[in-house]
Amino acid sequence: ADTTITAQSAAPVHRCPRAMAYESYAEFLDALEKAGELIRVSEPIATELEITELADREMKKPSGGKALLIEQPTVNGEVSSIPVAINTMGSAKRMAMALGAESVGAVAEELGSLVQAKPPTGLRDAMALLGQALGLRHARPKKVKRGPCKEVIHRFDSPASRTEPWPSAPDVDDPSTLTPNPSTLLNLPIMQCWPLDGGRFLTLPCVVTRDPDTGDRNLGMYRMQVYDDQSTGMHWQLQKVAARHGRRYYETGERMPVAVFLGGDPVYPFCATAPMPDGLDEFLLAGYLRRKSVEMVQCETCDLEVPANADIVIEGYIDPTEPLRDEGPFGDHTGYYTLPEPYPVFHITAITHRKNATYPATIVGIPPMEDFYMGSASVKLFLPIFRMNFPEITDIALPAEGVFHNLVFVSIKKTYPMQAFKIMHGLWGMGQMMFTKYIVVVDDFVDVHNTSEVLFHMCADTDPQRDSILTKGPADVLDHATSEIAIGGKLGIDATRKLPGEGHHRNWPPLIQMDEATKAKIDGFLKNNR
Repeated sequence: ADTTITAQSAAPVHRCPRAMAYESYAEFLDALEKAGELIRVSEPIATELEITELADREMKKPSGGKALLIEQPTVNGEVSSIPVAINTMGSAKRMAMALGAESVGAVAEELGSLVQAKPPTGLRDAMALLGQALGLRHARPKKVKRGPCKEVIHRFDSPASRTEPWPSAPDVDDPSTLTPNPSTLLNLPIMQCWPLDGGRFLTLPCVVTRDPDTGDRNLGMYRMQVYDDQSTGMHWQLQKVAARHGRRYYETGERMPVAVFLGGDPVYPFCATAPMPDGLDEFLLAGYLRRKSVEMVQCETCDLEVPANADIVIEGYIDPTEPLRDEGPFGDHTGYYTLPEPYPVFHITAITHRKNATYPATIVGIPPMEDFYMGSASVKLFLPIFRMNFPEITDIALPAEGVFHNLVFVSIKKTYPMQAFKIMHGLWGMGQMMFTKYIVVVDDFVDVHNTSEVLFHMCADTDPQRDSILTKGPADVLDHATSEIAIGGKLGIDATRKLPGEGHHRNWPPLIQMDEATKAKIDGFLKNNR
């Protein structure tokens, strides 16, 4: 495989922090290439397993390796005209670039100052608050009539599918626009990721649904297994917002409109996976992060809107009167295959795309993978929100080995007995933190991003009987280890120093540390003797 890779060398390009929004995935890839973060693969590589093996080796490299652009992906031996981009957010640097910033921490700091804003007490405070308000002016999405995502339109809602060039789409079926071989799912370079997968899966789809009662829009990400040229599975788990929307349609018996898009600004898939509160539009977060309103365009065949600058849009519906269909197996982020389970069928009524579209994809499996960096960025960005509820929290980390929410490390500034247990219960009650199996709470001086340091304190500073709590609650439906689906046990460990009142009746010894004067003297000695 190494012979097929050609690294594009270029001097790093530093963008001004949060200075511009990407208008296509190709534009983002161009920025990655200029920053030396992209490898072009010019030789044909199969979407069946081969891209996965190549990408997995890259993701396992230190710091996440490089992004890959597969210029000639093959589908059943035939070269696709649409390139595949993968591992584009699989490092701290590329994740920051996707957010249009120098670092994820810089974005988190800005968001933290926004959510913690207080009424101004003087002119300087007022000007600072005004600056924050101006930064929000682009958060609200706006509707437009046309967009690059409609440069090519394939409809499947008539006996003969038609292709319409953008922007002058005809109002009626014109024989000159009809094509005997319209683009379908089978023409897209959708990957079979792992040997035992049940088929090909879209792995980075942004799924748009709407609450039929409130009209609230949701942007989520749910894998989609391709069943045939015009239908897929829709793997939204029972605790997800889209699944709640779906239950209302199943109660009324009405068809549920669904729109799926890929590409566009890389901030979209990040926002689709962000732990946003139910009812809050993810496109608001996207507009804020990109400092430019997300332009939304009406779908061709359903009453939903998608970003006008998306690369590929797949429109359709779910029919609540038809039975569910088995979906899977799928090699999942747990490191194991998720076995077949019944899910709704998504029927496709249209596919629209750019003339020069890019197909973004990812793979999941045994960590570390690309999703680790996306999850870490989410935690860092939303840490200020956690601190609003729990001001004692210093930091949170989701180690790669915990495959997102299985294992959470939390550091706190402890001031009273049993505070660590209060944090455990609080986090288990917040959004997707309800899926967390293990929470380890440490003192504020412990670096939760250093797993070795956390494990040292977990082993050294705990009595398992006194400092552990077992409880139960909702579990990830992908977790194969629970006795029942979506129900499981949880373990919390208080690895903080014990205070009076916490059952520890001995003196707590000091941690071994060298004094600063000696360290400074040896620093000088080593510097002078190199």
